Amino acid sequence: MLSGARTGPLASFTRMDGTAPLRSETIDRVRVLTLSRPDEYNTINPALRDALGDALDEAERDRGVNAVLLRAEGPAFCAGYQLDWATAEQAEAESGAARVWDSVADVQMIGRYASTWAKLHTISKPTIAAVQGWCIAGGTNMVLHTDLIVCAESARFGYPPMRVWGIPEAPWVWIARLGLERAKRYLFTGDELDGREAERLGLVLECVPDEVLDEHARDLAHRIAMLPLEQLQMIKWSLNDTARHMYQPDSSRLLGCLFDGVARHTQEGQDFVARSMEVGFRQAVRERDDPFGDYGSRPRS
Repeated sequence: MLSGARTGPLASFTRMDGTAPLRSETIDRVRVLTLSRPDEYNTINPALRDALGDALDEAERDRGVNAVLLRAEGPAFCAGYQLDWATAEQAEAESGAARVWDSVADVQMIGRYASTWAKLHTISKPTIAAVQGWCIAGGTNMVLHTDLIVCAESARFGYPPMRVWGIPEAPWVWIARLGLERAKRYLFTGDELDGREAERLGLVLECVPDEVLDEHARDLAHRIAMLPLEQLQMIKWSLNDTARHMYQPDSSRLLGCLFDGVARHTQEGQDFVARSMEVGFRQAVRERDDPFGDYGSRPRS
């Protein structure tokens, strides 16, 4: 178990309201980054994006860090983007807009998020994620960029906005993990995968019981961090170069960000926004997912 000496102080990345969306500490050459808004299911907002980006940059610079472990507090790893404000913002912009949708500005806006998640792939040090509960939509944009994913049996993965109002910001990560045909199967439907199915299909490295997730992920991160730093960096650079030629991550990310914006401004996307304004975002999502019987619309046992 990773329980050795902490080589630096516990750091937090504090929001304007005084709460921290992320905590950082270093234990035995592993930088542990913890999403720390459990009551909000660690949903994504600009504060979380910026805190994670800063924390990854800091981990990259610190030669006392050999690996990065990304984990989360609470029942969910990340339930996606904090989107109730986004539908309201789009509705307001479209109601009195003097100009048409600015696709370049939209790509630049969502690209800031996509570029942050990409750092989990591009920094020179191995990144490991420990996932429990919901890891859906924007949560998958984030976590599928890590080098290795260990999940709990409670984990649920998927991209429900495929059904209306969005696509993944970096489609290549789905293809790299699932292969083209299985990536199409889950992105054509937005269906969810539980932890065991995610392990069987290769979306994650392994699935373990919830009660051992944290210890198991920390042990793996510690085992990796035992290698010399420069050895780890050379391994990751060489493997990432192969992935770059196979999947063209930069092009995939640009296309994903562009089409994500398009999906939010099609007639179907605008109808979804209008419905969200009429009945509330949560109810609009329920209406989207009820026919599929999954995510929040799954029958209660």
